[in-house]
Amino acid sequence: MNASDPEQVFLQEAQDLLEQLEQSLLDLEHAPGDGELIDNVFRALHTIKGSGAMFGFDEVAAFTHHVETAFDLVRKGRVPLTRELIAIALAAKDQMRALIDQHAEASADTSEAILDDLRRCVEAAMAPAEGEPPNGGNVPSPERRDEAAPIAGDPDVAGPNGGAQGWYIRFRLPADAMVTGTNPLLLLDELRTLGQASVTALTDGVPTLEEIDPNFGYLRWEVMLRTDQPRAAIEQVFLFVLDEMELEVEPLSGGVVLAVTDDLAPVLSGSPRPTLPAVEPADTADHPRRLQPTGPQPGPPQPGTAKPGAAHPGPRQPWPRHPGGDTRDGKSADTIRVPAERLDELMDRVGQLVIAQSRLKEIAAASNDAAMKSVTEDIERLSLELRDTTMGVRMLPIGQLFGRFRRLIHDLARDHGKKIELVTVGEETEVDKTVIERLNDPLIHLIRNAVDHGIEDPETRAASGKPPLGRITLSATHIAAGVIISIADDGRGLDRDRIRARAEENGLWAAGARLTDNELFQVIFQPGFSTAREVTSLSGRGVGMDVVKRAIDGLRGSIDIASTAGHGSNITLRLPLTLAIIDGLLVRVGRGRYVIPLSAVEECVELSMEEDARSRGRNFLNIRGDLVPFLRLRELFNASAPPDRYQKVVIVSAGELRVGLVVDQVIGDHQTVIKSLSKLHANIEIFSGATILGDGTVALILDTVHLVEQGQRHEERLQAAG
Repeated sequence: MNASDPEQVFLQEAQDLLEQLEQSLLDLEHAPGDGELIDNVFRALHTIKGSGAMFGFDEVAAFTHHVETAFDLVRKGRVPLTRELIAIALAAKDQMRALIDQHAEASADTSEAILDDLRRCVEAAMAPAEGEPPNGGNVPSPERRDEAAPIAGDPDVAGPNGGAQGWYIRFRLPADAMVTGTNPLLLLDELRTLGQASVTALTDGVPTLEEIDPNFGYLRWEVMLRTDQPRAAIEQVFLFVLDEMELEVEPLSGGVVLAVTDDLAPVLSGSPRPTLPAVEPADTADHPRRLQPTGPQPGPPQPGTAKPGAAHPGPRQPWPRHPGGDTRDGKSADTIRVPAERLDELMDRVGQLVIAQSRLKEIAAASNDAAMKSVTEDIERLSLELRDTTMGVRMLPIGQLFGRFRRLIHDLARDHGKKIELVTVGEETEVDKTVIERLNDPLIHLIRNAVDHGIEDPETRAASGKPPLGRITLSATHIAAGVIISIADDGRGLDRDRIRARAEENGLWAAGARLTDNELFQVIFQPGFSTAREVTSLSGRGVGMDVVKRAIDGLRGSIDIASTAGHGSNITLRLPLTLAIIDGLLVRVGRGRYVIPLSAVEECVELSMEEDARSRGRNFLNIRGDLVPFLRLRELFNASAPPDRYQKVVIVSAGELRVGLVVDQVIGDHQTVIKSLSKLHANIEIFSGATILGDGTVALILDTVHLVEQGQRHEERLQAAG
């Protein structure tokens, strides 16, 4: 994406606005009387409409206009906010996204059907005012949607002279208003919806043709508005530019005649605009060319017509012209948008720098040059800081991911006749953007599974003594250099007997085999495994949980399941914070070198040959009164070189489980740039990746979670045998 392309900027900002719109609509289901949420919805619709028209997305602007009109009626208290209206607005939001993403192929029939539903909903909810048509003239019927609205203030529709009450408005938009997507004609259209208006464009600030900057706004505007609306309604029209524009609003006195000037009426009505006369050639040295006016020139006021300034006595000084460029007092933006691929490229470059720094560190260690050692230490410190800063830039709050599932649960609950609320905890927990992107699909499958298999319908819950409203809780929390994500529900829980029966039926377990709960529950992640009695739109094909398992394994994570019959289930995902660079402990086993993630390391102890001999057959260490099982990596990796006299035991943990890893040598800490294993080695569970050392050789990264599980199984076998 070209960051300077205005259309691409609009597409990105529109996606953000649509997400905000969806969240506000979902919040309104629980708080339909929240005025701030209603204003948020209206502002999002207003911005999408205005920006869409500005950047050529006319279908988006036209469609959004009708939804915006409906919520304007809600804001004014003329239409109550109902669940039906919220459901239609959510469908309209989906159609806006379709129009924006593929505006050439989006279905016009879908737009028409949604607007028909919207019109019927508004008409049914709105009490007609006396002398007003049933739809209040605000949500046009299908046959009138493409007709131009009459101009407020047109002589044919203007009210009688005298006695008019309203406002005198004088404004100038920010210099860069057109560049940032603010169209003054749309603002004038909004003012006209408040009442009858007379609009005058003031051209005294327009420079010569040679001096005109096409990105610069030169016009000022005067509007005489006859309305019973308060000043706040006028300021609401300019809500998004109010802090940067110049605006005067004063009450009108009686006796003002409202009439649209001849110059501006064709523009506001959508009629063909007058053609500018050709500019006569002239000697530019002596007679600079100026734009020729196309309408009547200012002159003495005609009898019976008040001058535009009649309601605002006193001389009018031209407003100061804004210089081009930024109009925000030189304040820089707090945030900038950067394409994701640039962050990926930056992270890759930092990884290469870390590898080069490791090589420099080895060279300096073999040298007696004090200056080289000093520079090496500085480069190591700077590369560490750069690594941390770059990784921090890539970290995103997981709330961005959690927020996507509110709509999913809302729609699933509606479609299956269930009442479900989503509770999120720890939304501020930050995770690498790559992890967030790859978590979306597995979490969708887990949530769909909880809705289908876990949460009961309201009648069943009531019979079980539960509240009719089911609950799904998404939570996230940091642990060491990882994150734990939990998906819990208060439904019926996992059916152990049915899982066992289906596992035996599929030949996954022998009949009558003794299984722990963890072993039994892990069966649901087998390809093709399902306990559903029939195939539904949500489950029954045995695909979803297999997808979850493969995705979490691909993130070097693990899955734990806990379930209590009748009270619900809790699925816990343990994941690394990042997939790019980690701090590691470099160890040697035989002639090979390996990396243990430093976040999993608790301590290192020495294992003498005497203690090693005494522990044969037991493989336990007494660590301050606690028995910790250990694994001999030499045996696991079939190392042929003789062991060191004094071996080391690295104590690692995963959750509450601990295990010792016996190595020949602890070399030291190492910044580890993670590289994925090839497809041939992807199924070796005890390795999570590889890294390049300073001398160019490759070291494998140990997967401590699987090693701890292996050590725990070894301990259970010893206890069973003893």
